[in-house]
Amino acid sequence: MAARVVLRCARANLTYALAQRPPAHIPSPALVPARSCFKRDLSITPRFCTALKYTDKHEWVRVEDGVGTVGISHFAQEALGDVVYCGLPDVGTKLSQSDEFGALESVKAASELYSPLTGEVTEVNHALSDNPALVNKSCYKDGWLIKMTVSVPEELDALMDEAAYEKYIRSIDD
Repeated sequence: MAARVVLRCARANLTYALAQRPPAHIPSPALVPARSCFKRDLSITPRFCTALKYTDKHEWVRVEDGVGTVGISHFAQEALGDVVYCGLPDVGTKLSQSDEFGALESVKAASELYSPLTGEVTEVNHALSDNPALVNKSCYKDGWLIKMTVSVPEELDALMDEAAYEKYIRSIDD
């Protein structure tokens, strides 16, 4: 999978570089992917997503220093459409893995949110109260939902990494 992405990146960037430069300044084909893959990301998800873990309910979690930041995946926000309301829990709410902790409503549908891990809510993204569309615009950065302590770190092992999640999405699309 990673090799395919690198090859696609190399091909796209080589084509772009050749179109942009006069023939006398064409770099070696071996150097084009090495330089340009770091400048231009063809993936639909940000680079930091490799540290994310995903659930089969399309939530993601990124754990740093024992605190998990939770949001919904790009796939989920696309399926929902324009989010118009976020119902999130109060700080201090204790959650078990797979507990329902809130809901998102869009112009197309409503969807419950499920905790990817066991822990306690330490922070809620209050920016979503005024601007729930942040979930659509920046689901992996500004559109996060809650932050929570991680009480059972072993639960992370059962979650999917990005490659497994992409495979899972392809399996449900078929």
